[in-house]
Amino acid sequence: MNMYKMNCELLATCSALGYLEGDTYHKEPDCIESVKDLIRYLRHEDETRDVRQQLGAAQILQNDLLPILTQHHRDKPLFDAVIRLMVNLTQPALLCFGSVPKEPNFRHHFLQVLTYLQAYKEAFASEKAFGVLSETLYELLQLGWEERQEEDNLLIERILLLVRNILHVPADLDQEKRIDDDASIHDQLLWAIHLSGLDDLLLFLASSPTEQQWSLHVLEIISLMFRDQNPEQLARVGQGRLAQERSTDVAELELLRQREMAEKKSRALQRGNRHSRFGGSYIVQGLKSIGERDLIFHKGLHNLRNYSSDLGKQPRRVPKRRQAAQELSVQRRSALNVRLFLRDFCSEFLENCYNRLMDLVKDNLLREKAQQHDETYYMWALAFFMAFNRAASFQPGLVSETLSVRTFHFIEQNLTKYYEMMLTDRKEAASWARRMHLALKAYQELLATVNEMDTSPDEAVRESSRIIKNNIFYVMEYRELFLALFRKFDERYQPRSFLVDLVETTHLFLKMLERFCRSRGNLVVQNKQKKKRKKKKKPVASDNVPYSPGDLEALWPSLAEQLQCCAQDPELSLDSMVPFDAASEVPVEEQRAEAMVRIQDCLLAGQAPQALTLLRSAREVWPEGDVFGSQDISPEEEIQLLKQVLCAPLPRQQGPEERGAEEEEEEEEEVEEEELQVVQVSEKEFNFLDYLKRFATSTVIRAYVLLLRSYQRNSAHTNHCIVKMLHRLAHDLKMEALLFQLSLFCLFNRLLSDPAAGAYKELVTFAKYILGKFFALAAVNQKAFVELLFWKNTSVVREMTEGYGSLDGGSSSRKPPVWSPEEEARLQELYLAHKDVEGQDVVDAILAHLNTPRTRKQVIHHLVRLGLADSVKDFQRKGTRIVLWTEDQELELQRLFEEFQGSDDVLGHIMKNITAKRSRARIVDKLLALGLVAERRELYKKRRKKLVPSDLPNGEESLKDFCQENLEEEERLPEEESEENEEKEEGSEAEQTPQGSSVLSSENLGQSLRQEGFSGPLLWLQNCLLQVAGDREEDGCSQAVPLVPLSEENEEAMENEQFQQLLHKLGVRPPASGQETFWRIPAKLSPIQLRRIAASLSQPEKEEELQPRLDPNVPGQQSPEEGHQKEHRAQALRALVLARKKKAVLSDTETAGRKEQLKVAPKKRQLLDSDEEQEEDEGRSHAPELGTPGIQKKKRFQIEDEDESD
Repeated sequence: MNMYKMNCELLATCSALGYLEGDTYHKEPDCIESVKDLIRYLRHEDETRDVRQQLGAAQILQNDLLPILTQHHRDKPLFDAVIRLMVNLTQPALLCFGSVPKEPNFRHHFLQVLTYLQAYKEAFASEKAFGVLSETLYELLQLGWEERQEEDNLLIERILLLVRNILHVPADLDQEKRIDDDASIHDQLLWAIHLSGLDDLLLFLASSPTEQQWSLHVLEIISLMFRDQNPEQLARVGQGRLAQERSTDVAELELLRQREMAEKKSRALQRGNRHSRFGGSYIVQGLKSIGERDLIFHKGLHNLRNYSSDLGKQPRRVPKRRQAAQELSVQRRSALNVRLFLRDFCSEFLENCYNRLMDLVKDNLLREKAQQHDETYYMWALAFFMAFNRAASFQPGLVSETLSVRTFHFIEQNLTKYYEMMLTDRKEAASWARRMHLALKAYQELLATVNEMDTSPDEAVRESSRIIKNNIFYVMEYRELFLALFRKFDERYQPRSFLVDLVETTHLFLKMLERFCRSRGNLVVQNKQKKKRKKKKKPVASDNVPYSPGDLEALWPSLAEQLQCCAQDPELSLDSMVPFDAASEVPVEEQRAEAMVRIQDCLLAGQAPQALTLLRSAREVWPEGDVFGSQDISPEEEIQLLKQVLCAPLPRQQGPEERGAEEEEEEEEEVEEEELQVVQVSEKEFNFLDYLKRFATSTVIRAYVLLLRSYQRNSAHTNHCIVKMLHRLAHDLKMEALLFQLSLFCLFNRLLSDPAAGAYKELVTFAKYILGKFFALAAVNQKAFVELLFWKNTSVVREMTEGYGSLDGGSSSRKPPVWSPEEEARLQELYLAHKDVEGQDVVDAILAHLNTPRTRKQVIHHLVRLGLADSVKDFQRKGTRIVLWTEDQELELQRLFEEFQGSDDVLGHIMKNITAKRSRARIVDKLLALGLVAERRELYKKRRKKLVPSDLPNGEESLKDFCQENLEEEERLPEEESEENEEKEEGSEAEQTPQGSSVLSSENLGQSLRQEGFSGPLLWLQNCLLQVAGDREEDGCSQAVPLVPLSEENEEAMENEQFQQLLHKLGVRPPASGQETFWRIPAKLSPIQLRRIAASLSQPEKEEELQPRLDPNVPGQQSPEEGHQKEHRAQALRALVLARKKKAVLSDTETAGRKEQLKVAPKKRQLLDSDEEQEEDEGRSHAPELGTPGIQKKKRFQIEDEDESD
């Protein structure tokens, strides 16, 4: 479609707006409908933004919308519609297209839309338009909150968005061609804002406590106003030129004059006294041409100095993906009146608005009320206004809100996040690099402000600076930050200005740290080390030691005595063991032989109880064929079966435990290291030189040399920072050889031959120092000339200066292993034999066949040394070294967690199904960071008790467990309340509790708390539970909800130990250590469960009203005075198990009668609580269970009785 030919419908709509006659605009009767039609057209435009381009080409905003805005602003409906249309038309091109298109066709449309936006910005640079906007905004802000309607708030927001969109339009530098001190279009726009009084309204919005909702909008507009300004230059406007500025300008002029004089002198020397039409040809001896002959030079001798072999060659084209990043932000000097207005605005903003606005924005960011990446405006404002305050008249009180350790932590966290995302999200690496640059500027300004506080005459300010520095220098992350940024510096994504700020910030940090160490004498800092925990090996019987039949016969009597005691011990059945390995690749059905071997190992080790327990557990897992005995086996038969197992020659793999331990150390080394390594935090005395040695790497030096290449463009301070750092490494650490590099020496040569070298005295002195050290070393070590070709590390530097091989002679442990010719031949033979075998590790296969014991590292390095492999990286295992998580991977992890949350092995299922494979430790850490789990114990594998009841009437507790287990496996009940980990702990305590004792139930706790005066907090807790239940029913999704006490009474109750015990009983989760503050209602509790918990908190007289009235005539319901509740619960559980299993048809008439009774009963749900009821039932039961221990364990089951058919 030709964009210069408008669509007929669009043209008709634009014509129906009105017409301009002179300076007066006459609107048509259906003007407002036409404006709404244009909004509708924009809503349905295509991906090329054709409607937007046609309206821009027709100049609708300049010729129609702006006149309507200025002349008909009293027509409120029309004014609102025009503002809506303008906000849509002026939105940034990046928002329209999502990003800068790479396809040429779409890029053309993108640039076309950008051109129209720049025309809109020029049209808005008038006092009339901003006067109307300012007047309307003033009238709206005059309304109180009770008088202001929702439409008024929408109009305020649209006006602020319109101003934001206009200021956001980038300047067209090629078209404007403005010089410094000239008024650009952006300056004209700022001046119109000032004349209209909109700047005063912005200050009011930033300082008013009733207009907090516009804080982020105001901060964004202010950041766009000062986009091209330098805060330090802005602070000095109107103060006259300082002596330092005049001396700087004089030095620059002198530098340019010297360079010009040197060029004139060289041109004069090149011109001869007599013109010659024949320049002559010369043979240059000692300089070879392409062949073996000497070079023939066809120009005059005065041009010989400029000769290069690259003359006439095609310059090498650098691919686009390898080109250096371009500078996007350009600072310029605005007109004087604009700078004076901006300076006054900054002063008023600092005095009245800065602390309050930054506190509001920080709170919105922490509570995630802002949009994505809005923290960049916060960091820009922090850097700009703190720099302005430091340059104008330093007053720490004006920026006290952002002058704290918390702000340092916030900036460091975001800087680290941007750094990690730049390495992960390669497609958006440039955007992450720009955000990282903003964070670095904010960090630099924080350090500069703290450094300025040291020179304050106020003792309190100096003490605050000392406290902040003590906290910063103590934490290791602040010290390691600059090393990480230097190591991962990439000039393809990070521009030169980022490197300048990084070098200057590092210089400031090292200067402050060195001064702080000198003043303190000794400094104790935090140190973190990753230590590996050694896995404990289980003591098992050695498989390699054979037992004779006589030994086994001699061993059996003692085992038989233990087994007889254990068989009669009822406590043994409660201790379950898992007879299979759930993490093994071998299916559970095929692990029966391994389970039999484990039983035999327990018997050989004299562990009779474990063997008997393992046998019974295996019988439950593999009942087929009665391999581990039948279900109704007697204790004597079990003992005989164990004797047969002891004497049986079971097939064994050779050394399974030992080989398993080696596999954990070798084959799964990477995964195990990540799982077992623990960050140990300790303290140590800080040594500045040791810290400085961390910078003595080639990556850091390369970055400094890269910036030094542009020494002519660098400021004097930047060059000083570079030289100071290189001088620290060369002189303070005695590592001059680190700088012995050919590219750096070429730079020194260019510097020393520069006509204006006198202006770079510091650089020249340092260059001469390094060159002198090199030639002194070259006189002793002739290989130093070859070493110039390579970047070096500290070990190579030591060898160059102390002699090659000095590292090997220093300690015997550092000597490389000696390989004989026979061992090398054997190594080569094994490598060629196993390198193409799939499914095995080459190095492991070589280690298994080598006669001489070698480590994996020694074998790999020797393979590389022999030339059989290119790099050590070829032998890296396919481990899980992914540390960073992308947003899609986090969403996938959250989805998998929600999918397998109810399973027994949540972590195992996630590891099997996740796309990007990671270790257990990484997944657990990420689940904790996302807040999906509160503690690691929630991810432990759950072991369920598998006890088959031998007699249903006399095995009620076992029947409950068995029934509950089947319900969990089939997952047919919609609401489950089984919390396996808590039941384990409660079960272990309950087994040790005598039958006569009992634990206070939630009802008893609530009653005792009411007696102590906590009725109000209990009512608050009940309301919170009911409110969360209602929210979860409406939303359809659930997440953990914190219990935030807002009153002193509730806060005191939350700190009460008995109240916390009640919260534990109700299933409320305590705060995670170091991560959370408040107790939380778990996400797994359904609305019905929450309402039942809330009902249990009601007072006793209310509980009777909440209980449903029981009809005594209906079978299946019973009053508290009737019958034995224990017997009826057993009947209901038995009927539900039989109905779900469907394995047998009931033949017993009594059971059939009970089942019919359940059929007749209406659909209901019973909440069985076995605290007080169990005691009453045990007192009423006439035939107590024999051999069944009394277990005081609180369990809750939800049983839904439905009409079931056979």
